[in-house]
Amino acid sequence: MKKVLLIVVPILLVAGVAGFTYFKRAPEITYKTARIERGPIVSTVSATGNLSAVTTVQVGTQVSGTIHRIYVDYNSHVREGQTIAEIDPSLFRAAVEQSQGNFLNAEANLQKAKVTQADTERTFNRSKKLLEEGIISQGDYDVSEAAFQSARAAVKAAEGSVAQTRGALMQSRTNLNYAIIRSPVNGVVISRAVDVGQTVAASFQTPTLFTIAKDLTKMQIEVSVDESDISRIKLDQSASFTVDAYPEQSFKGKVVQIRNAPVVSQNVVTYVVVVNVDNDDLKLKPGMTANVSIQVDRNDDALKLPPAALRFKPKGEEPSAKRSGPADKARPGRKEERGQQVYLLKEGKPAAVTIKTGIGNNTAIEVTEGALKEGDEVIVEQLGGDSAKKKQGMGPGMGRPF
Repeated sequence: MKKVLLIVVPILLVAGVAGFTYFKRAPEITYKTARIERGPIVSTVSATGNLSAVTTVQVGTQVSGTIHRIYVDYNSHVREGQTIAEIDPSLFRAAVEQSQGNFLNAEANLQKAKVTQADTERTFNRSKKLLEEGIISQGDYDVSEAAFQSARAAVKAAEGSVAQTRGALMQSRTNLNYAIIRSPVNGVVISRAVDVGQTVAASFQTPTLFTIAKDLTKMQIEVSVDESDISRIKLDQSASFTVDAYPEQSFKGKVVQIRNAPVVSQNVVTYVVVVNVDNDDLKLKPGMTANVSIQVDRNDDALKLPPAALRFKPKGEEPSAKRSGPADKARPGRKEERGQQVYLLKEGKPAAVTIKTGIGNNTAIEVTEGALKEGDEVIVEQLGGDSAKKKQGMGPGMGRPF
């Protein structure tokens, strides 16, 4: 037994020392790199909005009444001037008849007044001659003159009454015409707000009966762009967008309007940018939510740097005053004026290289100045060393301290 212990104990001691030395040694430090390439970089501004027809007309009524007939429904194609609904015309026809009678009566009174004027004018002219011959007195002449002037005034009053009743007749006829609702444009009915038998009142404001989209092959998106990005948006910039109905398909558009009126919501200022869209195949429908990317800058032959390379910093290195990295919180696509640092792997160790960057996006950033060239391998992550220890310390073996 003693011989066995003399053999086993030294072996266990050697194995323990070897294991302790192995597990306590510093883990080997390696680095993950990425290749610098040339290619296109597109900088975009992202926003969301809703699709709508370029021209949408709300059709209402200027008269009150009961809906008598409806000739169109949702998605109906209509032509300009086409009858789309009708309000019960009975009261309006009665009003036309009444106005017509008043107008005819006024015209008859005018004719009567003209006859009276002609008669008094003859009497006045005869009295004038008789007065010159001394046959009648001045009093008789004055009476005939007064009668003539009165008859002339009566004609003027009758003419005024005719004009008044003519206007009332035209108004009643117009109201009768308004009882027939017609489409003001060629388009498609996208909403209907009334049914047969429903009473509409136009006393204070014109109620909306139908909404008609003039041309669904031409649509627009009103997107809200943050105030920090609005300076990068220009007219005629191209845009692409997707909708939930066709998640795999990208649609194209163009910026046609940048509105100056700010929209403030919860202290956040945005501006409305209008993007026009061709919808020849009628896949897009009003109200769809669009996720829009507006192309604000592009370089088809840029030296492309992975964004992770700017975030990398060797363990234990203090931040440099000249270095500008992710702490700047620069938006993708913003041009950096200060120098930034990336690291190349030379003789197994990271070597800093100062560069300047231009446009960028979430996948690549343009290198405008510096010693980097196509094919260089920049460090994007450190493997082993302190990072390995941290990963071990944060593993499943770690528990919540008590």
